[in-house]
Amino acid sequence: MSALLYRRLFDDAALFPPGNAPLGQALPDHRAHRAGPRDEHVGPFLVSDARVAELRALLSREEDAHGPLETVVTVPGGAPGVPTALAAADDPRLRLAGVEVAAAPGGVGEVAGALERHLPPGASAYVELSREGEVDADLAELAGSGFHAKFRTGGVSAAAHPGEEELARFLHAAVGAAVAFKCTAGLHHAVRHTSAEGFEQHGFLNVLLATAALLDGATAGEAAEVLARREGHALAREAARLGDTGSERLRTAFHSFGTCSVTEPLEDLVVLGLLPAPATRP
Repeated sequence: MSALLYRRLFDDAALFPPGNAPLGQALPDHRAHRAGPRDEHVGPFLVSDARVAELRALLSREEDAHGPLETVVTVPGGAPGVPTALAAADDPRLRLAGVEVAAAPGGVGEVAGALERHLPPGASAYVELSREGEVDADLAELAGSGFHAKFRTGGVSAAAHPGEEELARFLHAAVGAAVAFKCTAGLHHAVRHTSAEGFEQHGFLNVLLATAALLDGATAGEAAEVLARREGHALAREAARLGDTGSERLRTAFHSFGTCSVTEPLEDLVVLGLLPAPATRP
């Protein structure tokens, strides 16, 4: 069993739907995650460009001494919003780990151009691909650019959740183009399930194993079969067999995913026996 498989896998998107945590709650919760026993599994704090000023104001009022907050800024407005978003994030209280920029159908080149002009050194960049566009062509355009892909795997409606075949096609194309990627939304639990709202939601463990299969030469159809599986303990056994080498290779392709609760997915891994329960203090 390799803990490397889950290292920095869970980007903290507590501010985003459906969680919509208040910033005054999300920030201290994130600090607690990063100071706790699950620190190695928790990624950066995600904030939309529209709320960077609010985050900076809150950080300026913090009484406790903290280092710069590792932050990723999302830019839903696309390429035109990149310069302003990056300028707003230029603050010593923030360490800009990355930026995620939405691209309209056919707009990957425009976003990539804006990132080439404005992205500061040391920050990574993800281009969110439109599900309405030509995903294969968009990934081909990203290949070799140094930028990564972002794909939306859920939301607050049934239509926001791509089916197994659609997600498998994206994963297959990303692996084929050697474009690393992250996912966002909808991956609330480790294993595929039907939510209380009736949404068919992907499991992040399914996505990890589907990506691993594709790296080993699986077809998109075979990846879709992995995404459809609901046998949690069988999936857990397969994940445990990946080992350090397989985990590192997999995570080079699948970087992370944004989740409005980092606690729920980690609890799933404990239940499945893939992570030990966090030690409790006496």
